[in-house]
Amino acid sequence: MKKEIRTVVYDDELRMEAYRFEGIVQPFPSHFHEHYVIGFVEKGERVLSCRDREYAIEEGSIVLFNPGDSHACVQSDEGTFDYRGFNISEEVMRDLAEEITGKRELPGFSKNVIWDEEIACHLHEMVMKGTGEFKKEETLLFLLSYLIQNYGKPFESCIPECRQEIEKACEYMTAHFTERIYLDQICRHAGLSKSTLLRAFTKEKGVTPYRYLETVRINEAKKLLSEGVPPVEAAIKTGFSDQSHFTNYFNQFIGLAPGTYREIFSEKDGDGGQHGE
Repeated sequence: MKKEIRTVVYDDELRMEAYRFEGIVQPFPSHFHEHYVIGFVEKGERVLSCRDREYAIEEGSIVLFNPGDSHACVQSDEGTFDYRGFNISEEVMRDLAEEITGKRELPGFSKNVIWDEEIACHLHEMVMKGTGEFKKEETLLFLLSYLIQNYGKPFESCIPECRQEIEKACEYMTAHFTERIYLDQICRHAGLSKSTLLRAFTKEKGVTPYRYLETVRINEAKKLLSEGVPPVEAAIKTGFSDQSHFTNYFNQFIGLAPGTYREIFSEKDGDGGQHGE
């Protein structure tokens, strides 16, 4: 079987993460991100679930995730999976959208899967190789101009309407993620019974309440690691019971070990890091 190689870099000029996974067989459980994702499949076949729909993705597929889009991905053939992607924060996307549209508003992608990889691959190669000057910025703006023009709409319209009680549950978990939380506490805050909360929450958010809490913790841990906080300390500060628990969940959701993710911000030498497993 092909050796797994996971390469991640942080581009200071573009202010975004770029990564490439080669030879991957790992499934990714249902989760969401606080940032935008633009990714494209180089090899392999997978089933992607996103926003209550299933997609068969393969070589040439591009995936587009808005912040908060719940998604999961599993291999659908006997082979491995090669994938490239960008993670773009809301702050950076707002700056880019203003450059492109003249309006400082977040765009929302109306489709999660499209097929058009040429321009995205071109930009990704430049980021991974550390190409300088302004060519990669120019290519990024062309890419996003194309995506916004063809698949964009106001970000708010891409977010499913949620009942007030579900939002209260989310607010409670976001405010108390560093603590040990019980389902009773969430239900009291939201004003729902346990069974009603579980059914309504999963329908609205696409993940269970506990998976939502795990994702909040992982997203906060990413911020700490990017600031140089050691993995052990990041685990404690984000409410994980132990280092092993934290490492397992981080690798499940992100596809990298916490220490490996931290390295891309501590080194920032344009070479990135390659990690075979």
